[in-house]
Amino acid sequence: MSTLTAAETAPVSLTEGAIKEVKKLIDQQELGPDYGLRLGVEGGGCAGMNYILGFDQMKDGDQEYNIEGIRVFMHKAHGLYLVGMQVDFQDGLNARGFTFNNPNAASTCGCGTSFSV
Repeated sequence: MSTLTAAETAPVSLTEGAIKEVKKLIDQQELGPDYGLRLGVEGGGCAGMNYILGFDQMKDGDQEYNIEGIRVFMHKAHGLYLVGMQVDFQDGLNARGFTFNNPNAASTCGCGTSFSV
């Protein structure tokens, strides 16, 4: 397991809105110090792959990043699909929730959580 502390080394970024929302969720759920934000991918969805976003503990094969004080866990193999991705949080009239801006996605689904490479 590897821990990288500089935000510049993280293959993904979180916008100010996403950081604020994640920190709010961490406080609301009273997560222990062993938990962090898991970012990843899994097979499925209408476009072939789904994003994983949730709180979890570190697992074998993970790398840990620190983005603005948030522990972020990502399996090493998922970096290929997520490098350069920006996670945002929208809280407007048209949409509310986390969004993914992934430059590696060849196509995305209308739901915004499924993509293909």
